[in-house]
Amino acid sequence: MSDRIRFFLNLTADRYLSHYQGHAKNVSVIAEDGRRIEFPANSLRPFVTKSGVQGRFELLIDDNNRLQRLDRLNN
Repeated sequence: MSDRIRFFLNLTADRYLSHYQGHAKNVSVIAEDGRRIEFPANSLRPFVTKSGVQGRFELLIDDNNRLQRLDRLNN
């Protein structure tokens, strides 16, 4: 069984750069359901633009709380 966790992220380019350069390996956010979640910063690479990473995302985790997939949602 898997769990889908949705959250909003507004990470500036400068802030993401600190993750990319290895100063921080994980990103921590509050999900829409109130849970605090932490996941590898490098999983955001496909979503980085010149302005950073913005949008609503859905994280899919397995029964062992391991990241299976990260998608940006259109809404």
